[in-house]
Amino acid sequence: MSGDRPSTQELEAASGATIDDVLAPDLKVLFCGINPGLWSGATGCHFARPGNRFWPVLHASGFTPRELAPQEQSELLGLGLGITNLVARASAKAAELSEEELQAGAQALTAKVRRYRPRWVAVVGITAYRAAFGAKRATFGEQDRTIGDAGVWVLPNPSGLNAHWNAGTLAAEFGQLRQAVMAGDECRCG
Repeated sequence: MSGDRPSTQELEAASGATIDDVLAPDLKVLFCGINPGLWSGATGCHFARPGNRFWPVLHASGFTPRELAPQEQSELLGLGLGITNLVARASAKAAELSEEELQAGAQALTAKVRRYRPRWVAVVGITAYRAAFGAKRATFGEQDRTIGDAGVWVLPNPSGLNAHWNAGTLAAEFGQLRQAVMAGDECRCG
């Protein structure tokens, strides 16, 4: 990759690429994206495209002490946080994914969660969550289901293309999950 920005050729070549999960046992929250975009596929970093609001919102909601850059994603593990995706392959748009791919991704996510035992799984993208888990009426927030022993939370997609949500409203939604995490920490310690 040349500099900080992938070239057009590098972005095109990233179609179908996969990136490593940021994952360890017993995390507080495992954030689950839909699938990597081409920018992420080219850089190997989650939520890497400029304009994606994941990293600023993660900080604004209190999950990180400062705004991390995508290249610093491994620092999440020390904070009890991780990242994976429903579908591993990079694509230009999430709309390129089939419902079957999303459903297979839900099965793969379930296996990861049972193996690594996070307390919460936070899926970022309600449309993908609904398709993957057959939850057609799901709304944002805590869900009525668990994956293994993990609670499930659905958050809005932080992509800059999701114009229905601004940074402030995204941070408020992520902040509700942060409050649930903190409440769980108090229950375990007090």
